[in-house]
Amino acid sequence: MNLLIDTHLILWAASMPGQLPRAARTLMGDVLNTLSFSAASIWEVAIKAGLEREDFKVDPRIIRRGLHENGWRELVITSKHAAAVGGLPAIHKDPFDRILVAQMQEESMTLVTSDSVLTGYPGAIRCV
Repeated sequence: MNLLIDTHLILWAASMPGQLPRAARTLMGDVLNTLSFSAASIWEVAIKAGLEREDFKVDPRIIRRGLHENGWRELVITSKHAAAVGGLPAIHKDPFDRILVAQMQEESMTLVTSDSVLTGYPGAIRCV
């Protein structure tokens, strides 16, 4: 199964693997699954890191490098994905989550998330 992992789960996997829900660990640990991350997730981490909050000390370059080193596939954002956002119902306002949903739909992937609001969108979305 081709899995697109959302930003929150990526951050947990990178820095607090014990926080990952068991369902996420199972999906991400299955060697038959292909793990992918979106460029949007790295962008989101970069923006949050740029705010220099005391509670968010994450380097997006280190996260990206670690994902690549662990065999994750990087999903770039294309104009097809960007255009698809326009056709999404207004279920979620977060632009990063909306592009993940559009990418999942356009690439026929399964989005793995901890955000139950995203399950309101059509497509293969697994809330863990």
